[in-house]
Amino acid sequence: MPQLEPATLTYAVTDDDTAAAVGSGSLPVLGTPRLLAWLEAATCACLEPVLPDGSTSVGTRMQVEHLAASPVGAEVEVSASSAYEDGRLHRFTVSARDTTSGKVLAAGEITRVVVDAERFLSRLT
Repeated sequence: MPQLEPATLTYAVTDDDTAAAVGSGSLPVLGTPRLLAWLEAATCACLEPVLPDGSTSVGTRMQVEHLAASPVGAEVEVSASSAYEDGRLHRFTVSARDTTSGKVLAAGEITRVVVDAERFLSRLT
């Protein structure tokens, strides 16, 4: 597989992204489940350009620390870069930061495995 390029995505925190909205708390701040989804999206963006036809990737391990709160209206930049690769297994270093203050909001690792999409789905039935 070719070298993976880092990926960076930017999101604005909305009411739909809050802990109260996603069921992970009662406060109007960025919910950890939404932050994790954004970090996973960055890992997918790293892999997408090099995936063979018919393939996709699935998340298998997440180890992320949510270090600081983000209010509605904050702009959050999430980044992923390849840290380790072994065949179909890919481990990424991920982070999130507030674009205004530069404060680190989250850091950790996410592991994904490349699979044949049709074969993967056929095993579910």
